[in-house]
Amino acid sequence: MKVNIWSDIRCPFCYVGKRKFEKALNQFPEAAGVQVEWHSFQLDPSIETQADRDPFEFFAEKKGIPLAQAEMMHTHAANAGKEAGIDFNFRNQKVANSFKGHLLIQLAKTRNRANEMEEALFKVQFIDAKNIDDEATLIETGELVGFTVEEVKTALQSDELAYAVAQDMQMASKLGINSVPFFVFNDKYGVSGAQQPELFLEILQKSWQEFSAGDKGLQIIEGDRCDAEGNCD
Repeated sequence: MKVNIWSDIRCPFCYVGKRKFEKALNQFPEAAGVQVEWHSFQLDPSIETQADRDPFEFFAEKKGIPLAQAEMMHTHAANAGKEAGIDFNFRNQKVANSFKGHLLIQLAKTRNRANEMEEALFKVQFIDAKNIDDEATLIETGELVGFTVEEVKTALQSDELAYAVAQDMQMASKLGINSVPFFVFNDKYGVSGAQQPELFLEILQKSWQEFSAGDKGLQIIEGDRCDAEGNCD
């Protein structure tokens, strides 16, 4: 059975959702039979990397909201992170475009290491507070996941991997996905947002029982998420 996950490494709730889904999967007796496939979804493809900008001020300016409101929204995400065992380092995070990071995720998919790459890039963005648009940072991250310097450099210039990113985005559009994280279980159940492990486990169990039925109809369940405009709630 396959679980498809659309995610952006700039999305804090995607990191939270990954942890909560993994907790459910670890409790699922048939976990060995579940194939997880990660898909690229850029929340804001047009964002310009500004590694020296204050992240809260940038967010407030982009959304046209008071700084205090921007900080409060990050506090909500920080609390969600603590619940999932993540200590977000929002104050020091870098304002950076995520496209190059998605190229590494697509590279990792060719070696069945996408989950490891997702985790490594989330850590770079939200814990280490490094620039995910910086080549040296991406080379270091790629090496940690098992890729050579040359493999990472080639990936960052790859039209084929860029096309794979575009295909993931196009697939999301066709499915009506406009916010992440978004989980699709066995092409039947769509789960939007960083849901609790108990719900993920329930959907895993139900999907496992029904996955041979071939029903492609989606049932959307809403939760904490970030949309295509970069709004997180």
